[in-house]
Amino acid sequence: MPDSWLDLAPDAQFGLATLPYGVFGTDADPAPRTGVAVGEYVLDLGAAARALDAPFADTVSGPNLDGLLAAGRPVWDQVRAALASWLTDPAHEAAVRPHLVDRSTVRLHLPFTVADYVDFYASEHHATNVGRIFRPEQEPLTPNWKHLPIGYHGRSGTVVVSGTDIVRPTGQRKPPTESAPVFGPSTRLDIEAEVGFVVGTPSAMGERVEVDDFADHVFGVFLLNDWSSRDLQAWEYVPLGPFLGKSFATSVSPWIVPVSALESARVEQPAQDPEPLPYLRGSEPWGLDLRLEVRLNGHLVSTPPFDRMYWTAAQQLAHMTVNGASLRTGDVYASGTVSGPEPGQRGCLLELTWSGKEPLRLPDGTERAFLEDGDEVTITATAPGPDGTRVDFGEVAGRILPAR
Repeated sequence: MPDSWLDLAPDAQFGLATLPYGVFGTDADPAPRTGVAVGEYVLDLGAAARALDAPFADTVSGPNLDGLLAAGRPVWDQVRAALASWLTDPAHEAAVRPHLVDRSTVRLHLPFTVADYVDFYASEHHATNVGRIFRPEQEPLTPNWKHLPIGYHGRSGTVVVSGTDIVRPTGQRKPPTESAPVFGPSTRLDIEAEVGFVVGTPSAMGERVEVDDFADHVFGVFLLNDWSSRDLQAWEYVPLGPFLGKSFATSVSPWIVPVSALESARVEQPAQDPEPLPYLRGSEPWGLDLRLEVRLNGHLVSTPPFDRMYWTAAQQLAHMTVNGASLRTGDVYASGTVSGPEPGQRGCLLELTWSGKEPLRLPDGTERAFLEDGDEVTITATAPGPDGTRVDFGEVAGRILPAR
């Protein structure tokens, strides 16, 4: 990979291998606009494209990524190739440099308009642990789990950008010691460390998307925390599944890593037994070697490995549309909690504390079974890039405020 005239440090966050897209403003110019993170800077993409008379200038000049998402794979590849050229060829420095903004001074926004939101349940380790916690006398996995990617439709209106405070949800819950439900703030508030995917190219209603068409429809990848109220969820979810226990907030990272940046991170997924039905089989590997880190109040509590996910994002997309459901630009779907085989690789407090029975002891001497008011959770991730480089996902963070 050629060097940049920006003279980026070898270990710089958001190097040329990443070049993620986001939406930013500054105090001097608060209007939201499309940016690309590179090292310590954010490139004002629309302004640079206009300065260089790029053919896609109008597409990337809006207040969000919606136009770029809708433009489709040929334009996505064209923009990324142009960015690589602008940031490495010294002939472009004079035109590009005036449109670089110090990244520490920007305010980041939700990068695109969220259409629909689907959350999956794709980690065998997570699903097995949850089954053992809730159904200790039964098989931990339900009979359908290894035949299809299980998911549910979430609430797109409460998807928020990283840094947004999360108000503790209130609702009905039924403690085991009570004969009837009570109403009040959740006492078992949790996180779910996940990876999200955003659709760019839509599909027609009645048509299905094949596994091998994943990269033609999905624009990019990001981090996601699907905050969960375990006590509200436990009371409400039989027989229809998650509702108020999930719908109060879902946090997403502000930087969207394009799928094309992850070629070096692609790996074979774990072996699937039984073999999936034909519509869930593809000819290319779409496991992704992402390494997540979860911090609670600054303390590292988990390192979930995404390469161990049983169902891939490509299989999830195929299953999501096999009934003829259409895709829309801005559709978000998430992996479900990312957990690995080791105790220190579990992606939620439900698993990390075994439903509160084994509280976490933090380095400051405090303990946590579930989240307390004032707690802040930060999830980060990296992936291998070409030639030994690193792809950075930034972070998704949120702080818990008291119930209202």
